[in-house]
Amino acid sequence: METLEFVLGIGEEKLNWWQMSARAVMVFFISLAYVRIANKRIFGRHSAFDIVLGVMYGSIMSRAITGNSPFWPTLAAGLVLILLHRLMAVLAFRTGGNISDMIKGKTVTLVRDGKFLKDIMRAHNITENDILETLRTKGSPEDISKVSTACLERSGSISVVMQEDK
Repeated sequence: METLEFVLGIGEEKLNWWQMSARAVMVFFISLAYVRIANKRIFGRHSAFDIVLGVMYGSIMSRAITGNSPFWPTLAAGLVLILLHRLMAVLAFRTGGNISDMIKGKTVTLVRDGKFLKDIMRAHNITENDILETLRTKGSPEDISKVSTACLERSGSISVVMQEDK
């Protein structure tokens, strides 16, 4: 244990380059294990729920590398954040409804049957150009009358369903 503490610079006022490097390697593998504990979607969906965790997690784990906080308690705090994220995701899944909407956000409809829902768009700061841009990036015609629905998803992206040709 003394050797590990020496290599990681635990208890030292300043870390040298190789102690910080050793911490970086150890924190990398511990973080990888933590993310596996969490679940596959933890950093993949980019909802506010996931982004907040990513920012906080990165900040906490960087402190373990740089020595700005005690090493082992900092790793424990990172694990607590991962477990909290997982618990809240399970809670959102099992309860659904308002709790899920509060944790993960809610999808809102911006276009219905070829018509912009301007009040909803205004409430979410979405312009007509934002929706037309989504149509262009999807390779769809820039004709709003051909849109069945367009939704602002929980991730912040806009999804579009075109009307069926008759």
